[in-house]
Amino acid sequence: MTKIFIDGRAGTTGLQIESRMALRQETELIVLPEELKKDPSARKDAINAADYVFLCLPDAAAREAAAMVENSHTRVIDASTAHRTDPGWAYGFPELSEGHRKAIETAQFVANPGCHATGFISLVYPLVQLGILPPDYPLSVHSLTGYTGGGKKMIEQYEAPERDPEYVSPRHYGLTLSHKHIPEMMKVCGLTKKPIFCPIVCDFPQGMLVTVPLHLDLLPGSVTLESLRQAYGDFYAGQRNIRVMDTPGSGFLGSNNIVGTNDLHIFVSGNETQAIVSSQFDNLGKGASGAAVQNLNIMMGVDENYGL
Repeated sequence: MTKIFIDGRAGTTGLQIESRMALRQETELIVLPEELKKDPSARKDAINAADYVFLCLPDAAAREAAAMVENSHTRVIDASTAHRTDPGWAYGFPELSEGHRKAIETAQFVANPGCHATGFISLVYPLVQLGILPPDYPLSVHSLTGYTGGGKKMIEQYEAPERDPEYVSPRHYGLTLSHKHIPEMMKVCGLTKKPIFCPIVCDFPQGMLVTVPLHLDLLPGSVTLESLRQAYGDFYAGQRNIRVMDTPGSGFLGSNNIVGTNDLHIFVSGNETQAIVSSQFDNLGKGASGAAVQNLNIMMGVDENYGL
């Protein structure tokens, strides 16, 4: 029986991982009593008794938990920001390359991608790798997200019976342009110029739409909407969870269309001189718990979509 411990299981990501694990017959969840869930000694014992550990914690607590690992058989998937740029951790986005997938298969420590970063990287990484997008291109990105990505406090604010009327409207945040996902976005994509990134939280629970605008005449060579679609289609060919889609005939692109899945859809829209490339997914699916379980499956050597 494979033993799983979720450190921080009371949060949104932890609860979703727990619900997926509860349906699996070959795994056993290690659950600490409520009074011991923050006890360092009890957590350390649980971590080292487990075969696989999910860290669903604030960054400082995730670093503390990772330092508690003493057994080589204990493998860790960290859902926090703490280790996403750490060279000692495999980056848990298997669709980016065979090298990423192999690293996840064999690593003891895997950093789960951030939600906004997942959307951005899915769009920008292929273009940089293919030589379509220069690493110093002046990128900007806007990302619509459901409020569950903000954790318990934000969920309570949005779901309160009497709430500030402002919560009805989409709200920009990260106004200092120093969002914690930016270092991850730059490192993984190999960018040399910091993108302008100011995300937007919306009045719906789950869903995410990340969009990057491009001036085609600033790109090397002769780039068209069709060549961008073809580039994405070729890059992600054979990947089961990422698909290149046609632009909706309605002229609208929603943010919560594939909630409850571990899928990510890529759209290329625009005209002869300008393009917007967009990724649509569930911020708690491919943007968090779904990706974490997918990485677990790869580490275990089972079908990567098992339980998803």
